[in-house]
Amino acid sequence: MYIFTNALKNVMRNRGRNILLAAIIFVIIATTVVTLMINNTSDRIINEYKNQFGVEVTISRNMPKRFEAERRGQKIPEISPAQYVAFSESDLIQKSVLTNSASCNSDTLTAVGQTGSGIQGSGYVDPPNMTLQGNSWVDFDNGYRAVIDGEMPGKINECIVDTDFAELNGISVGDTIRLNGMVLEQDKGRVNPIEYNLVVTGIYLSTEDVDKGAISWAGALMNRHNEILTVFDTIDLDSAGVAITATYYLKNPSYLQDFDKELRAKGLADMFDVSIDEDAYNAIVGPVEGMRGISMTFMIIVLILGAVILILLSSIAIRERKYEIGVLRAMGMKKAKVALGLWSEMIFITMFCLIIGIGAGSLIAQPVSNTLLSQQIENAQKIKDMGGGFFSKEIGGATKAVNDDPIDEVNISLGMDTVLEIAIIALLLASLAGLTAISKITKYEPIKILMERN
Repeated sequence: MYIFTNALKNVMRNRGRNILLAAIIFVIIATTVVTLMINNTSDRIINEYKNQFGVEVTISRNMPKRFEAERRGQKIPEISPAQYVAFSESDLIQKSVLTNSASCNSDTLTAVGQTGSGIQGSGYVDPPNMTLQGNSWVDFDNGYRAVIDGEMPGKINECIVDTDFAELNGISVGDTIRLNGMVLEQDKGRVNPIEYNLVVTGIYLSTEDVDKGAISWAGALMNRHNEILTVFDTIDLDSAGVAITATYYLKNPSYLQDFDKELRAKGLADMFDVSIDEDAYNAIVGPVEGMRGISMTFMIIVLILGAVILILLSSIAIRERKYEIGVLRAMGMKKAKVALGLWSEMIFITMFCLIIGIGAGSLIAQPVSNTLLSQQIENAQKIKDMGGGFFSKEIGGATKAVNDDPIDEVNISLGMDTVLEIAIIALLLASLAGLTAISKITKYEPIKILMERN
C-alpha cells in the first residue's frame, strides 16, 4: 500500500512535469475516444444495413456468349420458373423476393378496355386479356395502390381485384371468379387450360401513377386494371404464359463464389453471370466507410506519435529522478517495487486523463462525425454528378445509374465496448511509456546511480 500512496504523492509533488505528460495523454485519449466512437458506430450501421437488406445478387445474361451461341445456331438457354424457386432455397441468402405472373383469360369475366379477342398472332390458342400476379405488392408498399374493401389475400386461391374490374363484372368481396391459364398453339393437340378458381378477399384502388405503366398498344392484357393479385403459390409454374422475377440477397458478399457454384449445380447455364450489386451497396454505405477509414487512419497516426512523445518525456522525467531511485534502492527496495511505484504514477495520471478524455471526446465526436460524413457525401455526389465511380454500373453492356441515396446521418453513441477499448488502449500506452523509461534506470546499481549524481 505504501508504494501506491507514495506514487500518488509523487504525482502531486511533480505537478509541472506531470501536467505536460497529462496534456499529451489527454489529447491521445480524446482523439481515441472520437475515432473509436465513429468507428464502432459506423460498424454497427454497416452491419445493420447488411442484416436488414443483405447484398443484392444480379443474375445477368453474358451477351458475348449469347451472340456466339446465336452465330453457331445453338439453342439459347433460359432460367425456368422452377429454377428461380430452387435458387431461393439456398442457405447462403438472407432473403429472396419472388414474384410471378400468368397470362389469362376468362369465359365469365370481361377485361377492362377489352375491344376484341385480345392480342392477335401471340401464339396462344385463346389470346389473353388479363394477368394473374403472385406476390406483387410493390405498388401497395409505395402507396400507389390500397385495399379499400376486404383484406389482402393470405392463402392459395385467394385474390384481390381492381375497383374498375370489380365494377365492370359486378364482383364483391367473397365471390369466386374463374380464370383460364393459356395454351400455346405449338402444344400437341388441344389441351385443357389451367383453371384458377379464386376467392375474392378484397378490392383495391389504383392511383393514376399505376396507369402510366400500362402499354396502350397491347390492349386489355397490359391494362393494369386487369391485374388480379394473389399469393405466389397460387400460380402453376409449369403452365404456359408464366413469367417469374426473382431478387436474391446474400448474407455476406464473401458468399458469392459459393452461391455461384450452388446455382451451377442447380442447372444455371454458363451463359449467365452471377454477381453482387456492389455499386448500390457502396452508394449507400460508401460515405460511412470513408469516414470510418479517415478516422481510423488519424487515430493510428496519433497513437504512434503520442507513444513516441510519451516515451521521450517519460525517459527524461525518470532520468531526472535517478538520485531518488538510487536512494530507494540503497534503502533496500527491490527493483520490481521501484518500477511498480513509477508505473503506478503513470497509471494514476492516465486514469485521471481517461475520465476527462472520455467526457471531452464524447462531446466533440458528433460534430467531428458530421463534418467528416458531409465531406464524404459531397465528394461522392461530385463523382455521381460526373457519372462515374460507384454511382454507375454496367449491366448488359449499358451503363445504369445507381440512384440509391447514401446514409447521410450517423448518430454517434458511446457504448460499453468503446469505453473498454479506450481504457485498454490508454493503459497499454501508459504502461509502454512508463516501463520503457523505467527499464533504463533499473539497469543501474544504487551505488552507481549515487556516484553519478554530480
